Amino acid sequence: MKWSFKLARIAGIDVMIHWTFAILLFWLATANLIQGKGIVASALGLAFVLAIFTCVVLHEFGHALVARRFGIKTPDITLLPIGGVARLERIPEDPKQEFLIAIAGPLVNVVIALILLAGLLLTGGFNLLTNPDQSWFGGGFWVSLLLVNIFLVVFNLIPAFPMDGGRVLRAILATNMSHVRATEIAANIGQVIAICFGVIGLFTNWFLIFIALFIYIGAQAEAHLVLTRSMLEGVRVRDAMMTRFVVVGPHDPVSVVVEELLAGDQQDFPVVEGDRVLGILRKNELIEAIANGKPESEVSSVMQTDCLPVSESDMLRDAFEAMQQAVCSTLPVYRDGRLVGLLTQANVAEWLMIQSAMHTAAERFKGYPDASAASIPMHR
Repeated sequence: MKWSFKLARIAGIDVMIHWTFAILLFWLATANLIQGKGIVASALGLAFVLAIFTCVVLHEFGHALVARRFGIKTPDITLLPIGGVARLERIPEDPKQEFLIAIAGPLVNVVIALILLAGLLLTGGFNLLTNPDQSWFGGGFWVSLLLVNIFLVVFNLIPAFPMDGGRVLRAILATNMSHVRATEIAANIGQVIAICFGVIGLFTNWFLIFIALFIYIGAQAEAHLVLTRSMLEGVRVRDAMMTRFVVVGPHDPVSVVVEELLAGDQQDFPVVEGDRVLGILRKNELIEAIANGKPESEVSSVMQTDCLPVSESDMLRDAFEAMQQAVCSTLPVYRDGRLVGLLTQANVAEWLMIQSAMHTAAERFKGYPDASAASIPMHR
């Protein structure tokens, strides 16, 4: 996630903090001081917020470690003002696996709550709440943390996709229907709940509006992603690759590539030496080199080298997911060790639009004698 920096690496997972969360901590610390609560009260308030987000991090590690049991890696966990986000490499389509991964987070908070409850009962923490001489860091601090964890369990299990409860709902639905249909239903329910949150937030707490936006946009985005993955199922890279393209050499100056960029529609250029692709020169790096006053720089000095090639016979869905994970907008495509095409996100998007239009035409003209005229031959 952009504008995040790493706090630590635990169990092979980077724990990141977004700059907005750092601002939240600073605001809480200064707000208490401005209100005249004193350094001790401000420090305790800040400690309580950090304790909450420690519970949130543990919650996210619950998801990540269960996902690891199913062979799914988690590159990082990011702390945001609205909570934490564990970025899984992929979401399993097996309903049982998704159910266990989704429920693991809230179960971590259940365990934390039980530990806090046992500690308070054994130490008499509840009784200390009525003692005016007892520091807030005693009974009140831990009781409040207990209540927060109970809240996290209840809130996260609201069936608002893509929250944990929404994923649990999708997993249950997917046991009796397709993954795409289950996602569609869960996303629709999540968006309805998001609208309710937004309306309630208008009259109570504006923070609910931000949560509503997060849920609504997240549900829409993941529903679109699942539909895209289903449409790519069974399709080869050759069906969506670009076969007319320009290559550049590693020693060519950037200014030469600018001419090619302006002369056609190609955005990214494979950097080729002999039969070997050395990297991809993307439009962004090209423009940046020009902006830095380096039009005569060699292409090899600004090209991207971590976009691995794919075979034309590879499955398009696997290649598309590889593009997203590597943050590559273009992948070179090989046939028998020879560069024969480029797979770009734009081409995949166009292929999806064509398939969607063909499906719409087939449904619209179903039963008509000339319905076959709406079809477009595709090579496989």
